[in-house]
Amino acid sequence: MEKNSIINIGKTVFAFSFLLGNFCLFGYLFTKNEEYAFAGLILLFFGSILNLGVIAGLLIYGFLHKNKLETCIKSSMILLINIPVAIVYAVIGLNIIN
Repeated sequence: MEKNSIINIGKTVFAFSFLLGNFCLFGYLFTKNEEYAFAGLILLFFGSILNLGVIAGLLIYGFLHKNKLETCIKSSMILLINIPVAIVYAVIGLNIIN
């Protein structure tokens, strides 16, 4: 696998999770439809599993192919940006619902 495709995996999964989180948060803020809040909680659970699975896959690939380890770590770091974003969105969502 090329280095660009490894980085693109991290960017794509990050963007997918980030956009779905935005959709759920702003969907609830604009419509006050609680289904968006519920979808956001489900996304928080399954998105965490997806992101951790991709990170684990990247790191395993990096350890098996030592020359690509640095690129896999960079791609994993991109995915780790989702953690503070998810925490902030969860706090915002919980404060709005209460």
